[in-house]
Amino acid sequence: MTRGPYDDAMLAALKEAAKAAAEGDVPVGAVILDPSGAIVGRGHNRREAAHDPTAHAEVVAMRDAAAQQETWRLDGHTLVVTLEPCAMCAGAILQARVARLVFGAWDQKAGAVGSRWDLVRDARAGASVEVIAGVLEVECAAPLTTFFKHRRD
Repeated sequence: MTRGPYDDAMLAALKEAAKAAAEGDVPVGAVILDPSGAIVGRGHNRREAAHDPTAHAEVVAMRDAAAQQETWRLDGHTLVVTLEPCAMCAGAILQARVARLVFGAWDQKAGAVGSRWDLVRDARAGASVEVIAGVLEVECAAPLTTFFKHRRD
């Protein structure tokens, strides 16, 4: 199997997703890469632990990266996340000026980067984010499938 350029970053995001699952939250994880490819931010879903509806993995990772970089502008940065972002996170990606979004599993229910909507590439948003979808898709979908299966049982 050929390894892709974002596989290692996605594996780091999957480790973050496992932390969310351990905390009883939906297993989504994210990392932020600076322009050189170094991880400068990490996050996982913390809605349950933080009692915060905005504590999605992407937002947590962007907050971490912004604090590390000492700026909210994440120009040239790449967000790597295990699940296609929702509308809230897509908006935050645009606001943070993230240059590239890499995600694993598609979210047919609430995805805002191609599934239901495509907010980050909508010309009306005034910006365009490069999107790379389906990186380690099977590996990213598996923890989500398991999590929701156990919730239904």
